[in-house]
Amino acid sequence: MKPTAARRSIRIGHAALAILGAGMFLLNAGEPAVGLAIPADESRDARLAWWREGRFGMFIHWGPVSLKGTEISWSRANTNPKCPNRGPIPADVYDNLYKDFNPTNFNAAQWARLARRAGARYMVLTAKHCDSFLLWHSKASDYTIAATPFRRDVCAELAAAARAEGLRIGWYFSPMDWRDPDFRTDRHEAFLDRMRAELRELLGNYGRIDLLWFDWDNGEPRYDQAGTYALVKQLQPRMVINNRLDLGPGNSDRQLLSTHADYYTPEQQVGAYDDQRPWESCMTLSSRDQWAWGGPGDGVKPFETCLAMLIGCAGGDGNLLLNVGPMPNGEIPPDQAGRLEELGAWLDAYGESIYGTRGGPFKPGEYGVSTRKGRTVYVHVREWSDDVLRLPAIPGRVVSHRLLTGGSATVRQTATALEIVVPAKDWHPLDTIVALEFDGDVMRLPAVAVPGEPSLTLNAKATASNVYQQQAGHGPDKAVDGRDDTRWATDAGVKAAWLEVDLGKPATFRRAVIRQAYPELERIRKFAIEAFVDGGWKACYQGDKLGARLNARFPPVTAQRVRLNITEATDGPTLWEFQLFGAP
Repeated sequence: MKPTAARRSIRIGHAALAILGAGMFLLNAGEPAVGLAIPADESRDARLAWWREGRFGMFIHWGPVSLKGTEISWSRANTNPKCPNRGPIPADVYDNLYKDFNPTNFNAAQWARLARRAGARYMVLTAKHCDSFLLWHSKASDYTIAATPFRRDVCAELAAAARAEGLRIGWYFSPMDWRDPDFRTDRHEAFLDRMRAELRELLGNYGRIDLLWFDWDNGEPRYDQAGTYALVKQLQPRMVINNRLDLGPGNSDRQLLSTHADYYTPEQQVGAYDDQRPWESCMTLSSRDQWAWGGPGDGVKPFETCLAMLIGCAGGDGNLLLNVGPMPNGEIPPDQAGRLEELGAWLDAYGESIYGTRGGPFKPGEYGVSTRKGRTVYVHVREWSDDVLRLPAIPGRVVSHRLLTGGSATVRQTATALEIVVPAKDWHPLDTIVALEFDGDVMRLPAVAVPGEPSLTLNAKATASNVYQQQAGHGPDKAVDGRDDTRWATDAGVKAAWLEVDLGKPATFRRAVIRQAYPELERIRKFAIEAFVDGGWKACYQGDKLGARLNARFPPVTAQRVRLNITEATDGPTLWEFQLFGAP
């Protein structure tokens, strides 16, 4: 996987991190998917059926580097100028970690049982990452798990354990090899011979393998793609294959450049709605967005954020491949395992709205997302502006409805709208799910956009008491630009701060939405939303911890100047967005 951006004190990451930290469904922020249109292909549809119905897989990044608690491959120092890694660990140190790698607590059956309890339908292991280390017994290389004190064949054990739990198994295989001295040199053909030998072992020695996950590093993709695809399909003709073998400079992980690739792979971001070409978002449980284990201080994303990933992917008509980074002893970190168990409990209760569904017919928006199956549309409501959700009219008549999350709902249809009314007492704090039963099949209905309520703060003049290192890229305007890939941030050590917005003229508002960055979710301890009225600041709303997302309601207030006044923080606060919404 590609690393997140340089880890500074406020932890600036990929653009997509904003969506994760907010736990929101503003899913169309990503660049549009481009590339080849996928032609209708019955064999492709048959191969993809299990993957598409499953919607949720568990990714596993693991290897000797877990001994250091640093990122896999990227923390290795560079030994090949045509490779992008510039890590802090000297190559002779990194490449000898395997001598101390002895994960005696590794238990493939426990990993597979955890994946099943999490509700995942498939597992993908980094059999080979860019650092060249192989988690299987190989004759093509001596840099393998067999050379460690542990010696056991991890791939063999995990493949058997996954099948025993009724899960599909897939391998991550890096076609790049930053340790191989022949890679991308005039001796590249020798490297390709070794790469092919490794693939023959990985795909030929462990029974049916369901999925192959190639990666890319933005370098020249010299992998004999035609021959490599042919080899893969000869060894595993029913295998599902991602898009990354073909990608190189100037490409995007949202592109499909070959008809041999089945789906595209947004990284660390929930993909935009696309019901024409299959896609899967790969995302991390680590609060620091690390793929391999990040050490004892790594941490885990909040449940709300992880649930947003899962629901957001399904609602966008994609899959979620959610990553864990096992520890050096072979155990999955307890906090990551616990989060997976929570997701599994949610899926036990509400999985009918995820498994076997397609996204739509209502596209993702500020309200949440929708999924559909047969004659049923599941509306996942994350944001209520009031107790009525107004959706565009679609063909068909609603004959019944259920509130899966408990309580009562009323559904009204008119010629121009479909209205769902749920009293505030029945709003689920994370996701209110309404199942609408129609009088006919809803699977072929065209997807429709759901207009959002405009924010009064959008692109308004903003000022702040402090800006991180006085960088314009983290100025107060970033909190009102309507984007979930920018943020206002303050300097490390700041314990109080304010963000002020001038609306340009007096306006009436009754609701504020604040989306806070992670892993800084616990920093803000006391705050107030204040309006400048009659010559002074008066609080509209006061609170303690913001969380990933605050949806605050209060009696209507009319003012031109509004501010978020953070009166107590453990460290420099940082926000994705500060929004105000008017009275209806």
